[in-house]
Amino acid sequence: MQKFSTHTGVAAPILRDNVNTDMVIPSKEMRRVSKTGLAEGLFAPWRYLNAAAREIDPNFVLNQAEYRDTSIIISGSNFGCGSSREHAVWALKEFGIRAIIAEGFGSIFFRNCVHNGILPIKLNRQHIDNIVAWVAAQPQQNQVSINLHDKYVLAKDKRYHFAVEGSDQEMLIEGLDQIAVTLKLQTEIDAFNAKDRESRPWV
Repeated sequence: MQKFSTHTGVAAPILRDNVNTDMVIPSKEMRRVSKTGLAEGLFAPWRYLNAAAREIDPNFVLNQAEYRDTSIIISGSNFGCGSSREHAVWALKEFGIRAIIAEGFGSIFFRNCVHNGILPIKLNRQHIDNIVAWVAAQPQQNQVSINLHDKYVLAKDKRYHFAVEGSDQEMLIEGLDQIAVTLKLQTEIDAFNAKDRESRPWV
């Protein structure tokens, strides 16, 4: 998993509430069983005037030149609600998204983000509006910075602090999945198994 410590990038506002995973990537765009080849279907209902023909909608933010190379999405409440499809996070990751700043997230989507190296950040609406207003003036120049070590978003020289669970912070900073985190305790696991074999040799 790709490590996340600090990141600076173009931030694109998709200021809608209840953006569900079918909007992030519709089921008909999930033609693969792997984690690759999904970015083209990201936000297909909004990104294309005709999804089948891949006719670009110039009004959608990610299609605009000012927001080229977007790596941060800013959104409203309950982002990633709906089905638990992990394809939504895989599509975002393959597109180049490293972080999502929103008022809130669907719980399963939030966990899927962390487990795939994308940082989900919760901020209140006033802070989000402040960041979006500054970014919108010059999206390519007014890039947003994120520091996971010290847990803040930096925009226009102002820091917006966010909360993150210690275990999530560890996974992202070290680039570890759940299995890798568990294997950090290999010595303790081996000791437990050895003791268990002594106390229960019949097992």
